[in-house]
Amino acid sequence: MAHDLGAEIVSADAFQVYRGLNLLTAKPDAATLAKVRHHLIGATPLREEMNAAKFCRAASRAIDEIQSRGKPAIVVGGSGLYIKALTHGLAVLPEVDPKLRAKLNALSMDALRSQLMDFDPETARKIDMNNRRRLVRALEIGLLTDKPASIQRNQWAVAADADRGRPGSTIPATGVFVLRDRQELYARINRRVEAMFENGVIEEVRAAGKMSSTAAQMIGLHEIRELLDGKISILQCVAAIQQATRRYAKRQLTWF
Repeated sequence: MAHDLGAEIVSADAFQVYRGLNLLTAKPDAATLAKVRHHLIGATPLREEMNAAKFCRAASRAIDEIQSRGKPAIVVGGSGLYIKALTHGLAVLPEVDPKLRAKLNALSMDALRSQLMDFDPETARKIDMNNRRRLVRALEIGLLTDKPASIQRNQWAVAADADRGRPGSTIPATGVFVLRDRQELYARINRRVEAMFENGVIEEVRAAGKMSSTAAQMIGLHEIRELLDGKISILQCVAAIQQATRRYAKRQLTWF
């Protein structure tokens, strides 16, 4: 599509933005990258933290530059938060409170899940309940503002609707969501994970070195590190990554 339209692609993938780990993050191969110019693929060092605000700034610069040359920009990717932040703007949320963050980080995963389900069941339904960072941040927002994060997201959407049409408030866009049959999607995910291992993802992770806490959330990284430490077998590792990726795909459907 981008080739036919003479467009350029801006990636909104939260992990393909990082430099390296091409197999683990399923970056486009060299032949694909050669067909159409891509932006925000491998643009950030692994040691650097990444978030929606940083993405918005980088993506906005890329889109402005593309459009200045008279070309359309196609934003592609799997991070619903990044895309919504780009099209709707960012919610005004409280800064991190170090004391509260430390207190929440001291809790077990079960305790964090229980608190979030009691305080904000809508957010608990939408986020990855196995992701400590997301659990802590959702609770932190609620405790600092005395309002569930889900209510603040709704206010974010209402404010964005009111702001549309004001200069610089949001990026006007038309969204297209490509759906596949669920079983076909899961079969493709399973094959992709197997191909990662066939092509050398274990050595890729072994050589990766230190990385930021954001980059460390890549699907499959924890499992392959456990494999390298001898804690699980390669069959267990492959199955765990396939399951985690299928769950992520399901969450994407829920988000969008």
